[in-house]
Amino acid sequence: MHIHILGICGTFMGGLAALAREAGHKVTGCDTGVYPPMSEQLRGLGIELIEGYGADQMALAPDVFVIGNVVSRARLADGKPKYPLMEAILNSGQPYTSGPQWLSGHVLHHPTHHATGPRHVLAVAGTHGKTTTTAMLAWILECAGLQPGFLIGGVPLNFGVSARLGAGNAFVIEADEYDTAFFDKRSKFVHYRPRTAVLNNLEFDHADIFDDLAAIERQFHHLMRTVPSQGRVIFNAHEASLQRVLAQGCWSEQLPFGGTPGHGGFTAQGEPGDFNILKAGEVVARLQWDISGVHNQLNALAAIAAAEHLGVAPALAAEALASFQNVKRRMEVRGSVQRAGGPITVYDDFAHHPTAIHTTLDGLRRQLNSAGKGAERILAIFEPRSNTMKLGAMTAQLPWSLERADLAFCHAGGLDWDARAALATMGERAQVADNLEQLLAQVKAAARPGDHLLCMSNGGFGGIHAKLLAALTPP
Repeated sequence: MHIHILGICGTFMGGLAALAREAGHKVTGCDTGVYPPMSEQLRGLGIELIEGYGADQMALAPDVFVIGNVVSRARLADGKPKYPLMEAILNSGQPYTSGPQWLSGHVLHHPTHHATGPRHVLAVAGTHGKTTTTAMLAWILECAGLQPGFLIGGVPLNFGVSARLGAGNAFVIEADEYDTAFFDKRSKFVHYRPRTAVLNNLEFDHADIFDDLAAIERQFHHLMRTVPSQGRVIFNAHEASLQRVLAQGCWSEQLPFGGTPGHGGFTAQGEPGDFNILKAGEVVARLQWDISGVHNQLNALAAIAAAEHLGVAPALAAEALASFQNVKRRMEVRGSVQRAGGPITVYDDFAHHPTAIHTTLDGLRRQLNSAGKGAERILAIFEPRSNTMKLGAMTAQLPWSLERADLAFCHAGGLDWDARAALATMGERAQVADNLEQLLAQVKAAARPGDHLLCMSNGGFGGIHAKLLAALTPP
């Protein structure tokens, strides 16, 4: 069929486009303000990208329009629709569906659309770590010879693409709790019907669509309702919120990870870069790798527990993770500038929730300490770009989230709340800029040899990484 995707450059919709193209469908799509890596991936697949949401795209006459959750019935100040194409679709009566619904019907659960029949879906949910854990799990299954399909909200460096159909029966998917579409306000993950479900963690997020943490817990409970009795639910033993979710009802095998060995699940013993993996208190594997952070240690445990459900031994899973290369925009080194006294290194990371900022900074600090570089400074450069952060729902947590940084620089352009007041308790350690040029000037003035510049945003951040490298390079 021919599908036309509205909002095609989102990480999920772009992955769906790649899967549809691989399955033999004709794929076109539209979006605005695109940025890498998804735009590069789509063009590399030969998928036609149209800028904007003009109603003239009806002339493409696809078999179905697939609607991303960026699309709404919103009106501009002059009363005209923000998404004219959507209005034309509705007025014409042409068929449309959501991305998760199309994926479920044509990739995950259609009895004849894959040689192996309906797929064994492994879904990774949680506020943090979904992308990385999904990538870890896909790589473990790949190394075990299971040839999994996957759809990941980022580009794993081991694979170079965010999605593929896979020849095997397993399909690994990043399971997002954000809503499905303007006409389907359920969380995306209720469409996936996993046999193996990972619950990484659960905090309040998405303040634009959820009133409180209890509302998100209810959506996670809805996910639990879809896991079969022969399925496995893998959950973070640290999280009281997940205990509340399971208490609402769970009809599948439950396997915890993290915490203390007493619970019978998977735990870690040792530092994040070199640790033993225990199940029910017994050492079953050891993992030595270059990935930093306690959060990634927990991500590894979750991925190992999920792979075990498909028969992959923990020792084999740990061996696979030793060659795991992480995901683009997850502590990705974008370059360094050589200076007398040591290079200045620029990183890119997707962190945008305060907890994610905190764990990312903590991971880098631990990595530097273990390498004997504890005296080297970390400069945190971030923009509160997510809907939750723009609403100011978590400003009180910002100083805590940045406590592992030596200096912090906030891009406050477009915010409706006072970033300077929010960071006031940090004193001279924090600076706020109203535009990108001011931010670059602040960082350039502060940076010195040996510094680590960690840029954090869930958007393109105005290409700040290349601009910093250029600004810091001596003439």
